[in-house]
Amino acid sequence: MIPIQPNFHHHEVLKLRLETLIRIRWLAILGQFSAVMFVAYGLQFQFNTISCLAVIACSIFLNIFLHLRYSANFRVGENAVFSLLAFDIMQLAFLLYLTGGLENPFSLLLIVPVIISAATQSRRQIVLLGILAVISISFLAFFHLPLPWYSNQRLEISLLLIVGTWLAIIAGLIFTAIYAYRLADESRKQSNALMATEMILQREQFLSSLDGLAAAAAHELGTPLATIAVVSKEMIRELPENSPLAADAHLLRSQASRCRDILQKLTSLHDEGMDHIGKMTFASLIDEIVEPHLHFGIKLKININNENDSDRQQPVFVRNPATMYGLGNLVENAVDFAKSQVEIDANWDKDRVIMTITDDGKGYPREMLRHIGEPYVSTRDMMKKNTGGGLGLGLFIAKTLLERSGAQLEFASGDKSGLNGAKITVTWPLAHLERQQKSFKTRELAQIISPLDQG
Repeated sequence: MIPIQPNFHHHEVLKLRLETLIRIRWLAILGQFSAVMFVAYGLQFQFNTISCLAVIACSIFLNIFLHLRYSANFRVGENAVFSLLAFDIMQLAFLLYLTGGLENPFSLLLIVPVIISAATQSRRQIVLLGILAVISISFLAFFHLPLPWYSNQRLEISLLLIVGTWLAIIAGLIFTAIYAYRLADESRKQSNALMATEMILQREQFLSSLDGLAAAAAHELGTPLATIAVVSKEMIRELPENSPLAADAHLLRSQASRCRDILQKLTSLHDEGMDHIGKMTFASLIDEIVEPHLHFGIKLKININNENDSDRQQPVFVRNPATMYGLGNLVENAVDFAKSQVEIDANWDKDRVIMTITDDGKGYPREMLRHIGEPYVSTRDMMKKNTGGGLGLGLFIAKTLLERSGAQLEFASGDKSGLNGAKITVTWPLAHLERQQKSFKTRELAQIISPLDQG
């Protein structure tokens, strides 16, 4: 089994392209400028137009500077993104101060920078920007210039409506930020977990194809070895028995014969030993996944039971790298968290094949049981605080691979005497295993012969 250490991080910050932020800010600048022009010259409301345009100009100058200073593909770090979004909040807050504060319907736009941060950045940045936005909103609720309106009318807005608007904007900010963060975080988890799964499958598939490569190598080396054998035979025939080269010729012929025997074994693996190599009994499967974990000071007890039908032949599994990795990961996880013993029970009847893995550790927390197997849910790391913990990807990958092999997994706390830790039950329908066996020979031969035919 190959240990996999994906280089993924749960709270990895997404580095945005600077060009993306610049384009979003140009859109905001266009909207602000259009609104100011429409109110000033379309509706002909009286307000401090020059000051508003000066505030908008600050954003324009900053955008131009960033565009000229950095390339289009430049990736912005977390602190730089925080600074830009904080600037946008302050710029919009100042613009709203000049145009009525929370009485201005566009005050809702103060939540936009926080939402952008929630979808791409860390929790710390989201919280800091949220606090800045709340402070700005609270300030604008009480301190601002009059809302632009008709000069011959006086617009009176009650304090209760202002307070309601203040509460609505803050509630909208909190809800949308949490919602955007959870969606983006879930998307990143699934993407990283699937990438890790694909990496494992590609690596295991590569190992599975080595027998085909060996057969191809044997085929290519057969001709030159035959030539060496013929030439060495002629040398032995022509050289006198007492010649010093005769011994070398005999050695050359014997070694060529030895190489030919080795290559014959390689080329016959898929013909003579395919069933032996590609198929295994239930007991052999368990022995193979348990063997790497026998020397870690944890007792591994294996019980192979068939109470319903003692005469029934053991189920036969097709050797599948995904199944081997998934079961190996479950056993490794049990060994890691066990105190002294892990027990593996194997049972089968006419319909199902069942494998149960139980350890004597502390088990799964009850509140985490329904989340086990989700990516980045590391259910028992809290019990091993000094180990550094993991990402929770291993159990997700194992569950995904085993389910693809037709298995169903159940997670619970152990109920055996003395084994009250975690309990994992893996169940395969026997009919599914039989279908795999029927298609095994055709599939495996096609994988080996096809590269040779193409060569």
